[in-house]
Amino acid sequence: MKFSEAWLREWVSPDISTDELVAQITMAGLEVDAVTPVADAFSQVVVGEIVSTEAHPDADRLKVCTVSAGEEQFQVVCGAPNAKAGMKVPFALVGAKLADFEIKKAKLRGVESFGMLCSERELGLSDDHEGLMDLPHDAPVGVAVRDYLGLDDCTIEVDLTPNRSDCLGVIGIARETGLLNDLDLTPPEMAPVEPTISDTFPVRLTAREACPRFVGRVIKGIDITAESPLWLREKLRRSGLRSIDPVVDITNYVMLELNQPMHAYDLGALTKGIEVRLAKAGEKLTLLNQAEVTLNDSTLLITDASGPIGMAGVMGGLSTAVKPSTRDVFFEAAFFAPEAIAGRARQYGLHTDAGHRFERGVDFEGQSRAIERATRLLIDIAGGDAGPLIDTVESEHLPARAEVLLRASRVTKVLGMNIEPAVIENSLFRLGFAFEAKAGGEVAWLVQAPSHRFDINIEADLIEEISRIVGYDELPVTRPIAELSMLEASEARRSSYHLVDQMIARGFSEAVNYSFVDASMQAAFTPSVIPAMLKNPLSSEMDAMRTSLLPGLLRSATFNHNRQQLDVRLFELGRVFHQSEEGEPTMAALEQTNKIAAVLTGDRLEESWANEKTAVDFFDLKGDLEAVFGGEYLECTAAVVPGFEEGQTASVLFRGEAVGVIGKIDASVQSAFGLKVPCYAFELSAAPMLRQSVSAVNEISKFPEIRRDIALLVDREVTAAELRQTVHEAGGHALTKVRIFDVYQGKEIDNQRKSVGLGLTFQEPSRTLKDEEVAEAMAKVVSKLEQTYQAQLR
Repeated sequence: MKFSEAWLREWVSPDISTDELVAQITMAGLEVDAVTPVADAFSQVVVGEIVSTEAHPDADRLKVCTVSAGEEQFQVVCGAPNAKAGMKVPFALVGAKLADFEIKKAKLRGVESFGMLCSERELGLSDDHEGLMDLPHDAPVGVAVRDYLGLDDCTIEVDLTPNRSDCLGVIGIARETGLLNDLDLTPPEMAPVEPTISDTFPVRLTAREACPRFVGRVIKGIDITAESPLWLREKLRRSGLRSIDPVVDITNYVMLELNQPMHAYDLGALTKGIEVRLAKAGEKLTLLNQAEVTLNDSTLLITDASGPIGMAGVMGGLSTAVKPSTRDVFFEAAFFAPEAIAGRARQYGLHTDAGHRFERGVDFEGQSRAIERATRLLIDIAGGDAGPLIDTVESEHLPARAEVLLRASRVTKVLGMNIEPAVIENSLFRLGFAFEAKAGGEVAWLVQAPSHRFDINIEADLIEEISRIVGYDELPVTRPIAELSMLEASEARRSSYHLVDQMIARGFSEAVNYSFVDASMQAAFTPSVIPAMLKNPLSSEMDAMRTSLLPGLLRSATFNHNRQQLDVRLFELGRVFHQSEEGEPTMAALEQTNKIAAVLTGDRLEESWANEKTAVDFFDLKGDLEAVFGGEYLECTAAVVPGFEEGQTASVLFRGEAVGVIGKIDASVQSAFGLKVPCYAFELSAAPMLRQSVSAVNEISKFPEIRRDIALLVDREVTAAELRQTVHEAGGHALTKVRIFDVYQGKEIDNQRKSVGLGLTFQEPSRTLKDEEVAEAMAKVVSKLEQTYQAQLR
């Protein structure tokens, strides 16, 4: 938001300097980004009148002008194409100092020149230097231009947070300034304009929730060729806008002054009546910038019998725009619900001042005031006759103003200092809040926010307002006093940092991906999970809350692959989200779960003369998984899982509890993500992996181990985990290790069976085992295997 200090001081003028004003506004929560003079520093530049012009005797493009500066006249050589007799222009006298140089007596092509006639660029007002700056005909000759134009002024640029949309107009900044200095506002007179004609134009609100109020007025017989007065053009310029014509200038002026965007239609181009409705998918509209857009069905439109004539709250249409031939106009000032406008401009690659204000919220009771202000200005500048005000409103769809209880005791507790009730009431009054004291023993008020404040909903919002007024630097510094005790550090639970450190130690890099993903891509992994869809996604590829960490990791892997980095080891520890029920997502229905996932692609080892080039496989990732989470607690069983390749995928059990999946990404999914080489991944629930039993310490046995190896023929479907578990159960307490050292399928073995080599290690902690004891244990093991799996010794 840009505004000039002089404009603000027309509304409220505290007796403080510019620096103090800027500091005051910033400390009130409206951060000032820049303070810029409205013109360059210059002196001895006065209003001059060109009395006569003659052609230069030795130069075709130069003119010899006689210029009056009041009591004296001067001869000035000028090259401006628009210099003419009777024109009033800025005249820099000999000795004048402009930004870059000093004016001296000169001789141009043999003709003496005493001074210089100036363009806007010479004075630092703009970059326009195509001709002399044309001052109004009533400008007093000889008066200093700096005083006449009020150039001892500065433009203040404020960076507003989205909740303070009420300060996107001078009226809002003036409210804040008056509040901080305990001053009343002195706004310009905005008396209603009495209609002189009875003409109206019908308005119908079909999309009532999106547009509950539409105020309009017909004005006939205006002179569109009239020039906007200098004071109006200057206020627009100092706010960053350029002058176009009286109608457009006035609508822009009212938007900057009252924070109410307006639009003017050429009444002769409108047909039958205006309807505010949602677009039909595929409708087209040519905007004021001459761009044709194809509309979607969520776009709010202003239409007439001919079709769309404007994108509501964003930009008007070209077909009904005010033209040089326009004599009758229809003014519009509407209230559009912020939800109906938010994001619409961006959908069509647009950004407008009107859209910026409407999507944050404007005063829903300020439309009539804006129309009256614009009507008076237009009649004063361009003439014309005004019809009656047309206020079409659906009151039940206007925003409801919350009633909030404010307690003096709560103010004291939150701010750490006692604020007198009289100070609180004065603050509420100057903020424009309606309030009444609450009966009873406690000092409290029932407070209702004004129509221009959308950000007041709870007691803390009101306390924040009071703290701004008191001044953040006035709040005391207090230290909380509390009896604190250290939390018990449980040895039965790992820290999440431990998992991160372990994964990094295994050569993985931690990734932090967006929680928003492409719903169609994540459906490959979680087709049965209901995703929470976003109402206003950043892009089409980020339209849903993630139900799995894998889509984000695979996109990161693709990003690396596309840059010739094929050796990828990434992991992420984060939350996934899903709805517990169908329908509109709510906080109550949204469940969050912590998970850990990893992806692995490329070669097993770095390229070296000592290593063979071998790609990673399932067992590389399984080894990493066991190293981080403890192989003795993990079990992998073959499984069929969406998104993973059948035959190279396993369900992961941790201490007997199913916690996730590990395997090779399916070829179709790999292709959809654009991965260049095979990819292996796992995804596990983090909570069970963070639970760890207290470590049990046993003395290392000093007695020798005895190992016995056996080779068995079993069915191909029997898993290694099943064999190990059965052997441990049958081997007795002296069996300390079971290792599978060989698996063979092929020649001389039935196609439905396989050979598995098992190494069994026996050891007692307090004595040496006898061969007979080991033989007895081995017999039990073999017997159990034969009974359970019909195993045969080879």
